[in-house]
Amino acid sequence: MLSLALLASTAPSVAEAQSEISARGASLRFGGRLHAQYQASSVDNSTSDFFVRRARFSGDWTFNDFLSGRLMTDFAGGSAKLLDAYIQLDFSDAFVVQFGQTKRAFDLIELLSSTDLSTIERAGSVPGYDGCAGVGGICSYSRLSEALNFGSRDTGIRVEGTTGRFGYTATLTNGRSPNSRDENSRKSTAVRATFDVTDAITVGANLQDKDYLQPDDVTAQAFAWGADVEIGEWRDGLKVVGGIIGGDNWRALRLLPAPAAGLRDEFSPGAFLAGELYVSYYVPIENDRIVGLEPVGRVSFANPDDRIDDGGGMLFTPGLMAYILGKNKIGFNWDYYVPQAGDAVHAFRVQTFLYF
Repeated sequence: MLSLALLASTAPSVAEAQSEISARGASLRFGGRLHAQYQASSVDNSTSDFFVRRARFSGDWTFNDFLSGRLMTDFAGGSAKLLDAYIQLDFSDAFVVQFGQTKRAFDLIELLSSTDLSTIERAGSVPGYDGCAGVGGICSYSRLSEALNFGSRDTGIRVEGTTGRFGYTATLTNGRSPNSRDENSRKSTAVRATFDVTDAITVGANLQDKDYLQPDDVTAQAFAWGADVEIGEWRDGLKVVGGIIGGDNWRALRLLPAPAAGLRDEFSPGAFLAGELYVSYYVPIENDRIVGLEPVGRVSFANPDDRIDDGGGMLFTPGLMAYILGKNKIGFNWDYYVPQAGDAVHAFRVQTFLYF
């Protein structure tokens, strides 16, 4: 009995030691997330599927108030994939530098963590549908941001900071997909600025100049811009996120009329425009198992190429999240896509979110 009492008394400290330990002068904290999903599509010949959407493990090293770092990998799909990998130097609240692989300084919806979002898939993909010019899939806000490599992760340098109600982020990166070496001598630059209108309302704006290779291996630049607003806090009543982005669809290139003799071919990208509005409302519940319910709705529109008539579409996503503890939850989403040309398609999703 005495040994059991001693074991019980030491359990909290042991659990804490497992989540945060000391190693070579650094404080090391481990964490992760596991998202398991079921999806079914209305598209002919597509399959319903159970799969592991994310299986991520992260380690955060803190040496002192100046030097820290982060490493996060994803094992979903049966192979390891590097996500975050950077060293961070905190000179002050107004000047923080990260060197390595992290998220670009672009649109808010891509910068938000998947553990907070109440929509299961940012891009709202419908398996079996591939109708968006240049990028494939459906024409939605996040599909264009991700597939055109304006949002998501890249390798390079990121500088960010806050002073008063003003915040900024700037990145200088390779301009390619994560875990990819550069393919030319140019770099992509992105800048983002935010302003806290009130404690509950933040507005932001972003610009990016991205390099890419044309079919003739000549380096060109693609430009993108965006603006967004965020209202409310996660898991605390009303939450609203809205954004608009536009720019060059460099994956939808068109060869211009033959240039003069002796000059190289010239390619022209299409111009894209996309917007999204996301609204949710968290309702706490006094229950031993479900502590909160959160209905969510999303509307997203996108036109991938201004040279194509009826090439875009609209995405509607009603859904519900049931919270068990903190960010641990079960979500239900119905992604309904209406193209400007053709029949509507849709996908139903259920996903469990484990956060540790």
